[in-house]
Amino acid sequence: MNDSIDSPAAPAISPERLAQAVGIVQRMREEIRTAVIGQQQVVDQILACCLAGGHVLLEGVPGLGKTLLVKALSKTFSGDFSRIQFTPDLMPADVMGHAVFDMKDQSFSVRKGPVFAHLLLADEINRAPAKTQSSLLEVMQERQVTIEGQSYELPPPFMVLATQNPLENEGTYPLPEAQLDRFLIKVRIDYPSQQEEEQMLQMVTRDRVGDSLEVSGVATLVKPETIVALQQLVARIRVDDAVAAYAVRLVRATRDWPGVAVGAGPRGSIALVRMARALALTAGRDFVTPDDIKSASLPVLRHRIAISADSELDGLSSDDLLAVLIEQVPAPRG
Repeated sequence: MNDSIDSPAAPAISPERLAQAVGIVQRMREEIRTAVIGQQQVVDQILACCLAGGHVLLEGVPGLGKTLLVKALSKTFSGDFSRIQFTPDLMPADVMGHAVFDMKDQSFSVRKGPVFAHLLLADEINRAPAKTQSSLLEVMQERQVTIEGQSYELPPPFMVLATQNPLENEGTYPLPEAQLDRFLIKVRIDYPSQQEEEQMLQMVTRDRVGDSLEVSGVATLVKPETIVALQQLVARIRVDDAVAAYAVRLVRATRDWPGVAVGAGPRGSIALVRMARALALTAGRDFVTPDDIKSASLPVLRHRIAISADSELDGLSSDDLLAVLIEQVPAPRG
């Protein structure tokens, strides 16, 4: 059975269990916002992606708080956090780990890399060459690492949050489609409003040396096991057949939509339902609505389509085309 449709045998979620889960997510959201000014939609999307068991690609110009947001999320639960600064000379072994020969014991031992964590920040991922980028494919998809022919499973939960700067092309390596497809969502971080920027200024300059925002005030609320339990709860959120069919219609529409050169594959509809389930839980529901599918569509599909050259010349973006598509593809009623 397709994993985007619920099983008839799945037990219903009790109202008490649902309320408890929503309360945990709400407290995590509030703690993150003590360090991150504004960007409420971005925070909500990343939290939902975490609950859906997916990976996030964060795109935005420098200085908008991408790294701060990831650090704040990691602080809310007591899991292991690793950060890798991707550079042109970064090798796959620097990410995954490697075997080391011990002269004393005359044997090899494995030195695990920073990927062995619950939350991995891949900073400026498009600055590393394709060979290093592709080394993340196995671990993002299979949650395991192979070193010298030996496979090592990563303890759940495991989430990659990768950042990239959309403006700089020099010294960067565009992510291949196979790599992009492993990210459940792509989130674009925009400039804050004037009020938010004033708040940020006050927070950074008040009795502080330097110009960095901190996450020391973010409280640790949950254990990794709690995140896993929340993810299992999300997997039990009900999806009506009509809502699932709507997700498939949206994805299939991208394949012959005017201005789109390459549409989304079947993984797109699965990702849509996974993300919509998480959004439903954060809204306090045990079922997915068409509006959940709509809310998930931009972050889920924007990196899964390629726009045509004519669309680029007309100044259109993938978001522009998807917004029209989402508006015109009929949603189920009732």
